[in-house]
Formats: sequence, C-alpha cells, structure tokens
Amino acid sequence: MQDESELLRRARALDTDALGRIHDIYYAPIYRYISFRVADRETTEDLTADVFERLLQALHGRKAPQSSLRGWLFGVAANIVSDHHRRRYRAPQIELDEQLASRDAGPETTVEDRLANDDLRRAVAELTDEQQHVIALRFGHEMPIQEVARTLGKSEGAIKQLQARAVAALARMIVPGAGER
Repeated sequence: MQDESELLRRARALDTDALGRIHDIYYAPIYRYISFRVADRETTEDLTADVFERLLQALHGRKAPQSSLRGWLFGVAANIVSDHHRRRYRAPQIELDEQLASRDAGPETTVEDRLANDDLRRAVAELTDEQQHVIALRFGHEMPIQEVARTLGKSEGAIKQLQARAVAALARMIVPGAGER
C-alpha cells in the first residue's frame, strides 16, 4: 500500500505528523483486535497503548518495521495479548465490576448481555491461538480474508479453514446441541 509505505518512511525519520497519523489510523483497529481477546476495557486500553509504545521504541532503536506497518502492529498486538494471558495465568486475579447498570436496559437485560459476553469470551479463549487471531482480525477488525492471510503469513484457504473451524467450535461451545446434527 503506497500511503502506508510513505507513512512508514516518515515515521522511521520520527516525523511527529506521521506518528500522529499512524496512531489515528490504527488505534481503533488495534483496540478492537485486542478487545476480542481481553475482557477488561481498561486492560484493553493499556495493551493498545503498549503496542504504540513498542512502535516508538522500535523507531528509536532503528528496529522499525521495514515493509508492512499494519502487519507489524497486529503482530505486536498478538504478542502483547499472549504475554498478558501468560502473566494473568501465572497470577490469577478476581475482576471487580464497578460499573453502574445502564439506564436504558433493565437489570435482567444487563445480566443476560453480560453472561452472553462472558460465555463468548470464555469460548474464544478455548480456541487455538491461530483461531483466536483469525476471529479477532475477521470480526473484531473486520479485516478481509486476503488481508488476514497477508497479516498472518498464511494462504487464504488456510484462513478460511481456521475461521470455519473456529466458528464451528464456538457454536458447539455456546449453543447446546449445535454439534449433534
């Protein structure tokens, strides 16, 4: 992508306008990608910020991405999420919810929505790492199959298979009797 190449060239020169533009373009997609793999909003924000901090460190250390800025950012995001889950697994913590119930929905709806989200997050966590990446990129970032294949360094057919298997596995885990046909 021509615009991305130029932006990356300017970022390597530490052009502040280019760095701001990179943040503006990629913050929301990286945030969505991470939010598909991390349940807590504040943790998602912190991990997203870590991705951009690593980009700055790489640029200062002259180890910046050479060709694909998008692929590099999503690769770093995947590594940061994996590191987060590893740390969390070693030192489990109980999450406290300090949010007030929405004024638009009654408590039953709020509880049902929360349970559905929790069930989905638990089910996604049961998928393989590759399946989690594909689901997060396809549905969290709404990335086309061709771009997911390029980002993960796989063929389009492999991505389609990973997505199909992940969706089938999620259906079996979430919908009772889904795999009994």
